Amino acid sequence: MSGAERGVRREAAERDERGERPGGDATSQRVALTAAAVAGFLTPFMGSAVNIALPAIGAELHLNAVALGWVTGAFLLSAGVFLLPFGRLSDIYGRKRFFVAGMLLFTVTSILCAVAPTGPALIAARLLEGVGGALIFGTGTAILTSVFPQERLGRALGIQVAAVYLGLSLGPFIGGFLTERFGWRSVYIFAAPLAFAAGSATAARLRGEWAGARGERFDLGGAALYAGALVALVIGLSRLPGATGAALTAAGLVALATFAAWELRAPQPILDPRIFRHNAVFAFSNLAALISYSATYGVPFLLSLYLQYIRGLGPEAAGTVLIAQPVVQTVLSPVAGRLADRVEPRVIASAGMGLTAAGLLLLTRLSPATSTGHLLAILAVLGTGFALFSSPNTTAIMSAVEPRLYGVASGVLGTMRLLGQMLSMAAVLLLFSLLIGATRIAPARYPAFLHAARVAFGLFAALCALGIVASLRRGRVRAG
Repeated sequence: MSGAERGVRREAAERDERGERPGGDATSQRVALTAAAVAGFLTPFMGSAVNIALPAIGAELHLNAVALGWVTGAFLLSAGVFLLPFGRLSDIYGRKRFFVAGMLLFTVTSILCAVAPTGPALIAARLLEGVGGALIFGTGTAILTSVFPQERLGRALGIQVAAVYLGLSLGPFIGGFLTERFGWRSVYIFAAPLAFAAGSATAARLRGEWAGARGERFDLGGAALYAGALVALVIGLSRLPGATGAALTAAGLVALATFAAWELRAPQPILDPRIFRHNAVFAFSNLAALISYSATYGVPFLLSLYLQYIRGLGPEAAGTVLIAQPVVQTVLSPVAGRLADRVEPRVIASAGMGLTAAGLLLLTRLSPATSTGHLLAILAVLGTGFALFSSPNTTAIMSAVEPRLYGVASGVLGTMRLLGQMLSMAAVLLLFSLLIGATRIAPARYPAFLHAARVAFGLFAALCALGIVASLRRGRVRAG
C-alpha cells in the first residue's frame, strides 16, 4: 500500500471517529467554499486597496518611499513568518479552528490600523494583521481540499482563485473611492465587518473539523529557525547594498540551510524537505509559484504610484485603471480551474507564465506619454497570464500530497505566495533605495522613480522566463 493510500485510509478512519463523512457532504462543501471564497476575497482586497491609499498615507503620516513600502511589506513579513507553522498546527489541532481565529484577529487588527496615529504605529498594526492573514492563508485551501473530492477540486479551487481576483478587482476601485471621499483610514474600517462576518459564519455553520495529523508533535525548534531565517532574509534584502543588509541576508541564508538540516533530523518536522526531494510535481509547482509571485506582486504597487505621481490621477481614477488586470483574472480563473480538471496543469500554467512575461516586458517601455488604452491592454495580458497559471498550479500542488499533509501543503503554497510577495517588495525597496533614496517621491524625483519602475519590470520579466522552465519541469500530475 502506498503512503498516499495509507494517508487516505487514516484520515477517513479519523473522520469516522469524529462523525464526519469522508470528502465532506454537500452542505459542508457549500459552506467551506463560501468561507474560503470570502477569505480569498478579503486579503487581496485589502492589499490592492491599501496600494491605492499609499500616497494619501504617506502625505498624512509623512512617510518616505521606503517607509511606504514597509506599510505593505510589514503585513507580508509577519504573514510569511507564521504561515507555515500555522499550517502545521492546523493539521494537528484543527483547520477550521485556526481559520476562524484568523478571521477574528484580522477584524481586530484592521481596526488598529484604522486608528494608527503615526507611521510606526501603522506598520506595527500591519505586522499584527499579518498574523491574522497567516491563520487564514494556512487553512482556507486546506479546508477546501479536505471536503471536496478529487474530481471536483479543480473547480472549487478555481472559484476560490476567482474570489481572490474579485478582491483584487474591487480593491483599487473601492479603495480609491473610500480614500478620496472619506480618507485612507476608511479602507481598514470597511474590512473589519467583512472579516468578522466571515469568521462568525464559519464558526456557526461549517460542521465538523479536520486535523489529519492529530496527536503528532509540533516542531517548535524548526518553527523558530524558519521564522528567524525569513525575518533576517527579508530585512536584509531590503537594506542592500549596505553592510547591515549584506550581513542580515547572509545570516538568513545560513538560517535557512540550518532549518533544512534540522527538519531532516526532526521526528515530526514542520516541513519535511524530503517532500520536495521525492515529489517533483510538488517541488517544481511550488518553485513556479514562488517565481510567479516574486515577478508580479510589485506590479500593482508600482503602477499605483505611477498613475498618481506621474500621470496625476486621483486615487479613484487610478483604482479604476488598475481594475483591468484582476477583472480578467476573475473571469478566466474558473475556466482555468475547469481545464485543470481535464488537461495537464503544467501545460496551462506554463502558457500563463509566458503571457505574464510578455506583459512585463511591455511595461519596461512605460513613460509619462503611455496612453491609458495601451496600459489597459498590457494589464489584460497580465491578467490572462496569471489566471491561466494560478488555478492549475494550485491544483497540481494540492493533488501531489496525501490528505494528512493538506494543511502543510496549503501552508507551503501560501508561504511561496507570501515569500514571493516579500521578495517582490524587497526588490522594489532595494531599487528605491539605490535609485531614489530615502526621500519622499516629489516631482524632482519622478524621473528616478520611473527609471526604478522600468528596471523592476525588466527584472520581473526575467524571473518569469525562469518560471516557465520550473513549470515545465514539474512532470505529469495524472498518470498515463
